[in-house]
Amino acid sequence: MAHVVSSNSDSMNQGNEKHSLQVGSQEEGKQPTVRDMALLIEQLTGVPLSFQKLIYKGRSLKEMEQPLSTYGVKNGCKVMLIGKRKSPDEEAELKKLKDLELSVEQAAKKIEEVNKELGGIQKGFLAKNLQTEALHQLDKRIKGTAEQFMKILEQIDAITLPDNYSDCKQKKKGLVKKVQAFLAQCDTVEGSIGQEMDKLQ
Repeated sequence: MAHVVSSNSDSMNQGNEKHSLQVGSQEEGKQPTVRDMALLIEQLTGVPLSFQKLIYKGRSLKEMEQPLSTYGVKNGCKVMLIGKRKSPDEEAELKKLKDLELSVEQAAKKIEEVNKELGGIQKGFLAKNLQTEALHQLDKRIKGTAEQFMKILEQIDAITLPDNYSDCKQKKKGLVKKVQAFLAQCDTVEGSIGQEMDKLQ
């Protein structure tokens, strides 16, 4: 039985809560791990696993797969939890960003497809008389994909986040970088298509 003292670092709720929990292993015959305890804490406190900082005797329990006994956590001891629950508003913003991330991944597949077909043309898999039309089609598709990325970028830009939504802010930043990298890829592919077209002139 471990006693968890959770210090909620949310400015609205500074209160410390105490929970007693019985940590068992998810797998038969194995010792309970830090992850087993963290999952139980998530159920009890509503603080997501990725937001938890667990401290025992001044040591941070970082290694999720390690048995609790490795850190000397045993029956009746106190573990401190520092973490905060996400507000419903923050969850909603995170969901928006996750949906946009899916759109980015789908658009990225289109670059792959165009690249593959372009590779086939470069290797001479297509008769010369068909190449011009095929290249025009690929050019159209890559330009359309770049346009899609620009629209996604506009949607990401339109999301304004308060300073305390640090997780969302990080995700937004990462997503912008991702889209910019894919836009650069579109440019490269477009340039290669242009070169192939020049060869046919």
